[in-house]
Amino acid sequence: MNRKMIFFDIDGTIINEKTHECAESTINAIKKARENGCLTFINTGRTFFNVGSEIRNIGFDGYICGCGTYINYEDKPLFYKSTPHETCVEVVQKLRECKIDALLEGSSSFFFEKNRVSNDKLAEFKELFISQGVDVSRTWDDPELEFDKFVVWINKDSDYNAFHSYITKKFDYIDRGNNLGEVVPKGYSKATGIKFLRQYFDIPLENCYAIGDSTNDLPMLQYVPNSIAMGNGTPALFDSVSFVTKDIEEDGIEHALEHYGII
Repeated sequence: MNRKMIFFDIDGTIINEKTHECAESTINAIKKARENGCLTFINTGRTFFNVGSEIRNIGFDGYICGCGTYINYEDKPLFYKSTPHETCVEVVQKLRECKIDALLEGSSSFFFEKNRVSNDKLAEFKELFISQGVDVSRTWDDPELEFDKFVVWINKDSDYNAFHSYITKKFDYIDRGNNLGEVVPKGYSKATGIKFLRQYFDIPLENCYAIGDSTNDLPMLQYVPNSIAMGNGTPALFDSVSFVTKDIEEDGIEHALEHYGII
């Protein structure tokens, strides 16, 4: 089969993290790739409800969300892995015990800590969500607490070692740099999402392409032979990919798809 699949990260890859907008060249390039017969998928750390209309309106065949914990195709869910309520409650207890800020990400909502003052970055996220009309009222004490994955911020008061020792028994911890960590159920990643869809469509690995900018993209970039890092991405990725494209502000997506003859 000659059909190709392309997997796009969101933040820093198709969405500019400064402007929170998607360039016209990126939108046109993705649409052209689909017109040329390619399957296009979002592959993001965001959970599904947090993929907004500005992304969905571009037009994708489907979505891998929550670092491989949710997969859909043509609006049909194909796979979903959530964390049981009991485990979620245990995690909250440990976060509080270790004095760690976190944003818990469910399939349909966020959960915020109401008993702790947010750090600047978490407060910034909260304000952004409010401006986008996202409900930010649910808390860590929600009786229906259930999340797919979460992000944490380590501060000077945090007991990182105790938290890391506890959390890595059931979860994988991704160090995103700058005291930011991403926590995903063990054995799930952006790469496992690609593997699932590759087998679902019976598409050979050599026909798979992945584009990202950050360390949580590393599993998918190492999994596919046609791996692309954004020029604005984390430099640590550059030696692990087959191609480094231009910066997001220099039409990096369009440049990458042209480089591989996709458009």
